[in-house]
Amino acid sequence: MTTIDWDSAADSFDEEPDHGLLDPVVRHAWAQRLESWLPGGRSEVLDLGCGTGSLALLVAGQGHRVTAVDRSPRMVEQARAKLAGTGTAVLLGDAARPPVGNQQFDVVMARHVVWLLPDPAAALRHWFTLLRPGGRLILVEGVWGGVGLGAGQLTGLLSELTERIHHERLSDDPDLWGKRVDDERYALVARAEPPHRHTEVVDVHLILRRGPEVLLARRAGTGYADGLFNGPSGHVEDGEDVREAMIREAAEEIGVELGPDELRVALVMQHRGPGGSPRTGWFFEAEYDPDRPPYNREPDKCSELAWFPLDALPDDVVAYCRAGIEGYRAGEHFLIHWHEDGDTVAYEPDGVRRAVPLPAARSGTGEVHHIELWVPDLAVAEQGWGWLLGELGHVPYQRWEHGRSWRRGDSYVVVEQSPDLAPGPHDRHRPGLNHLAFHVRDRATLDALVARAPEHGWRPLFADRYPHAGGEGHVAAYLEDTAGYEVELVAGVHQPRPAPQEPAPYTDVWAQHRD
Repeated sequence: MTTIDWDSAADSFDEEPDHGLLDPVVRHAWAQRLESWLPGGRSEVLDLGCGTGSLALLVAGQGHRVTAVDRSPRMVEQARAKLAGTGTAVLLGDAARPPVGNQQFDVVMARHVVWLLPDPAAALRHWFTLLRPGGRLILVEGVWGGVGLGAGQLTGLLSELTERIHHERLSDDPDLWGKRVDDERYALVARAEPPHRHTEVVDVHLILRRGPEVLLARRAGTGYADGLFNGPSGHVEDGEDVREAMIREAAEEIGVELGPDELRVALVMQHRGPGGSPRTGWFFEAEYDPDRPPYNREPDKCSELAWFPLDALPDDVVAYCRAGIEGYRAGEHFLIHWHEDGDTVAYEPDGVRRAVPLPAARSGTGEVHHIELWVPDLAVAEQGWGWLLGELGHVPYQRWEHGRSWRRGDSYVVVEQSPDLAPGPHDRHRPGLNHLAFHVRDRATLDALVARAPEHGWRPLFADRYPHAGGEGHVAAYLEDTAGYEVELVAGVHQPRPAPQEPAPYTDVWAQHRD
């Protein structure tokens, strides 16, 4: 510790009644307080608004390295004289923005300074940037004769920066002031630890679609939900966005290298496991590519990969995953899935459903809600339409005695063998529905669908003109099922085409194909 010759120092004390540190009793009282507020070991201390350096001298005397700042040239001159030989640097500058560059300190202290600043909140924010992690801000303030800064007000300003704030009432200790006082005098010691904010783990889940099927992986050797199926998934790592995390997890777990444009957000879910903390999961949809088949890249964490129909998921699956896939299948966009502490991690077929859908913004007026086709044979229609709609990204949605439906986004397609069906075949040439048209991603996907369509009850139309039966600038396939329903599959067209000019293209096309 630095040895202070207080008799010599007293000669340089000039007009400092506020500190009163020439009085040995007052000096001892402040030294004890400072010792309780300062770190035990040698530390770097910044004294702001140091005046003639009385408190800085006490701090240096306890073995700390001090940098002192004051805006008054006269005060700086006196402080330098008083602190000579202590190793203290005394700087001329504004306490709100001390001239210390990028230097950081273990302690920043200020006595009767904050209440004088034009923008105390800004000064406090800046002072916190001068503290090392875990450092301390020591503020001595009060209210005298109706002026000053109350402890409640200053604590409110500090609470935006830290939750570690210690308050000491100083009014009751006359030794600090050389007399008894009845106004508000206090010290606040705040730690450089940011306020606690609620945080959640963010995880990502892949719904890899192969037509009407989804890929699941059976967990093994992880210590959590082992033996249960779950979709390829993982946590977002520091610095990643959710899409980057999903691409990384797909590559790490199932060896599928996905491009950003292959991922579509299917659903976002906030989830709480039994007895656990909340987390937020992003579920992404991607399509199976036969040229990049998935495989088990983590046999130490996964015992098998398997495909399951979206409308017939296994029961031995993680409840969180199952809720997400079922929400996706139902066309939901946002869910809360909140387990009670007594729930199991595994899906329970007869258990309480914890998923609560949150309504998204309504679809715009005029958008298609659903299309319903009445068919003469439901079993045959389910086979053909189920395959085609599944390949086009629709999800099995509803199932009842006379009908089935498949959903994509906010719209769905129904096939129904209604008891009220009138006799006679469907004829697309008569007034009524002619055909349905669907987007297809690209020409390669279109070719693959056309090649496999006959296996599922679809007959190509106008095969001699494929893929330009609709015109040279129009790449599409036309298919007809056994009941005479027609679909048009259009490749690479993602926006509506301009309104047709006379003669209308579709009128001309169908005139060519009536026979």
